[in-house]
Amino acid sequence: MPIISIIVPVYKAEAVLPKCVESILAQTFQDWELLLIDDGSPDGSGGLCDRYAAGDGRVRVFHKPNGGVSSARNLGMQAAAGEHILFVDADDWIAPELCATLLDALRSGQADTAGCAHWNVRPDGEKWAEPGAMPSGVYGSEEIRRGVVDRLLGSRLGKPGEVLNGYIWRFLFSRAILAEHDLRFSGAYLEDELFLMEYFCLSRRLAMVDVPLYYYLQNPASVTRNYLPDYMDTFRKFYANKSALAARYGLDDDDPEWRESTCWAGLLIAIGNEFAAGNPATMQEKKRRVAAYALESEMAEAIRKLKPRGLGRNKQIVANLVCRRWYTALALMYSLKNR
Repeated sequence: MPIISIIVPVYKAEAVLPKCVESILAQTFQDWELLLIDDGSPDGSGGLCDRYAAGDGRVRVFHKPNGGVSSARNLGMQAAAGEHILFVDADDWIAPELCATLLDALRSGQADTAGCAHWNVRPDGEKWAEPGAMPSGVYGSEEIRRGVVDRLLGSRLGKPGEVLNGYIWRFLFSRAILAEHDLRFSGAYLEDELFLMEYFCLSRRLAMVDVPLYYYLQNPASVTRNYLPDYMDTFRKFYANKSALAARYGLDDDDPEWRESTCWAGLLIAIGNEFAAGNPATMQEKKRRVAAYALESEMAEAIRKLKPRGLGRNKQIVANLVCRRWYTALALMYSLKNR
């Protein structure tokens, strides 16, 4: 039985997968298995996965009809045999010492989970480090709740770098916790945040290292940067699931404004999504949709009760315009921005 199961969902990744897999093969810690989940990729990714499996017995490949990244990760978790699970995205790569460093931190801290910082990398090679979810150290369940869960619950507004992103790939997870509580991903967007929240409600001890060991490619073609026609439906489901999770683990009192903060964060993303260059709707229709979103009951309550402050410059301007319901000015701003 391997110590670590590394799960990589693969879809249209023929150009980037080699760098990802080679970084895994180059790990200084070698007791791992690699699960490549070919999610019905229409390019040569599936064949590339098979060639890696043929060359290394630790690599296993699963071919499945396209179902999205959540279904691919879920299949990987179901098939994993390791004591610990690491997720890696196919367009990213990891430092040679990542597995060894996280496993050593986990064992020396008698923890069930370990995490690290990461590098953000632009396609032109520029990179900058982003701190881990918590500073270096070993944390118990109450500290995890305050430092990770509560921040994911309510602190969703702030300047870039202040909000805790729901990145799952910078943690070494306990397969026992995942299996015992049947944790799964759901949906195509925002799924990582809920997964992390629930997992860390169950984790008892977290070991953190400050070193950036994961390389996250800032892909301009990624799902988070393109127009998503079903974003609001996705957000509504996410919000309902988040509400259920908060009730299940008694989180509501941890941050009385978490609902308003979450709705504001979702609304700001929805506005940016509506005015994305890939949206074929007319400017008048985009403006109408944004106004309609702001009138939905949860959104309207958030606008009434919480006035965002301290956002990044552009988001703060958008929030101020929404509070005043100046949607024509909002549309004009995006028109100028997207020229």
